[in-house]
Amino acid sequence: MTTTKTPTVETRHALSDDERQIEQAVLAEIHRLFSNPTGNQRETFDAMIAKTPIADGVTLEAIDRDGVSGWWVRPTSTAADRAILFLHGGAFMLGSAKAYRGLASQVAVRAGVAAFVADYPLAPEHVFPAAHEAAAALRRWLGSQGVSQVALVGDSAGGALALSVLGDTATTAPAIAAIAVFSPWLDLAMTGASLTGPDIRDPIFFQPGMLAGPAAAYLAGADPKDGRASPLYAVPEVLPPLLIQVGGNEVLLDDARRYAQAAAGKGGEVQLDVFEGLHHVFQGATRDLPSARRALDAAAAFLSRHWA
Repeated sequence: MTTTKTPTVETRHALSDDERQIEQAVLAEIHRLFSNPTGNQRETFDAMIAKTPIADGVTLEAIDRDGVSGWWVRPTSTAADRAILFLHGGAFMLGSAKAYRGLASQVAVRAGVAAFVADYPLAPEHVFPAAHEAAAALRRWLGSQGVSQVALVGDSAGGALALSVLGDTATTAPAIAAIAVFSPWLDLAMTGASLTGPDIRDPIFFQPGMLAGPAAAYLAGADPKDGRASPLYAVPEVLPPLLIQVGGNEVLLDDARRYAQAAAGKGGEVQLDVFEGLHHVFQGATRDLPSARRALDAAAAFLSRHWA
């Protein structure tokens, strides 16, 4: 893999021919799973996500109290006053903390910090702003558990939730040390050029409008440009250090680019890594893709640099 810098905050990572073949095999397995599901849509999605292996050397603890549900994923010998809050993806309709324990653990062990991977209310049963309010409350709950610094990590819709937490003014504790988001969905108005760009060949969201249904189900008539749903429209004046990773063929590429450019324009520390030829939230394919492992190494290193 080669790396090139652009004049903006963006760094592009090229894919080798060998790894391109691995990527095709990974995508074929994803498509097979959804073509022949063994359960409903939520069960199938969780089955795909749960293929990310739980990292060695972690302990798992289920939490269901104080209105909070999720899993602690703890590497050995971690500091008690810092934690990662992992907010999962799934288009605001799918996903569970249990299924995401593997991906959360891969981040946690690399960063050497405990991660809490959280459940939150899903649409259509729970519509906007339920997920945002839950994400903000989860940060406050971590503060009640003795955490004084938190790193926010999320993929896809979870990336939107992570960045939406910046708009919560109810508390400043625990302090947000840094944020890392993977393929974030930041504009539910869906105005990004990459959604319809002729050069985009998204292997996951390959049909026009695949995101329109989930957006409508979650928003339930609310303004798609409300910053609590679409953080692109509410980039704060002061941000914690921010890392965004996204695939170069994603329809959400311009969500990442536009947020990164806006954040950098406000003077924030922003790192945007574009991985050419890789799919939406490719980081989950740690078993197969060297680029997934390298991306998570980079994310963990970014978080580790920014603890106070």
